[in-house]
Amino acid sequence: MSTSEQAGQPYHHGDLRRALVAAARALLEESGPEALSLRDVARRVGVSHNAPYRHFPTKQALLAAVAAEGFATLSARMASVPAATGLTTGFRCYLGFAREQPGLFRLMFDGAVEKSADPALRAESEQAYDGLRRAVHRVAPGADRAAVVAAWAQAHGLALLAISGQLSEELVRDGGLDVLADRAAAILEAGLRVAGESVKRPDQK
Repeated sequence: MSTSEQAGQPYHHGDLRRALVAAARALLEESGPEALSLRDVARRVGVSHNAPYRHFPTKQALLAAVAAEGFATLSARMASVPAATGLTTGFRCYLGFAREQPGLFRLMFDGAVEKSADPALRAESEQAYDGLRRAVHRVAPGADRAAVVAAWAQAHGLALLAISGQLSEELVRDGGLDVLADRAAAILEAGLRVAGESVKRPDQK
């Protein structure tokens, strides 16, 4: 239950912070971060336009909370991927997340919010990256930092191409994106294993 502030009385809301973040996520998908405002978020939740400032002093603070929640959701999804599937299911998971919530996905990575300025956002993004690192190391235990970044770049690049409409209809229809994700993951895994072997045996070319 929620009520707007009336006659100087405080608003009441079971979990206003969570409601504000949820509303911001919905508005983000509708209009993007540039058009989103605290006043619009308050209107969506049904509280006074001053109520959000009790939790978020600025729009950037709200966007940081939204991005942090996005990273937490992505981390949880990636953590549920069976280790035995290698990177294949992980690529599908990453791509699926981007396609389901493209506005949130872009906010998380496009620099609209500064990770270093928000401890919670920084922690969640680092946890997501650590999940990727562990997945790569399961495939290639000797993989270095560059290999992890390469895996991220491949998954992320594919996701961006998909949500930006840069892939041809012929390529993506009838489950084609899943096939593409599987193939990209397989190519990457093969390369990681070769790279791992060269690290173990630097004398071999």
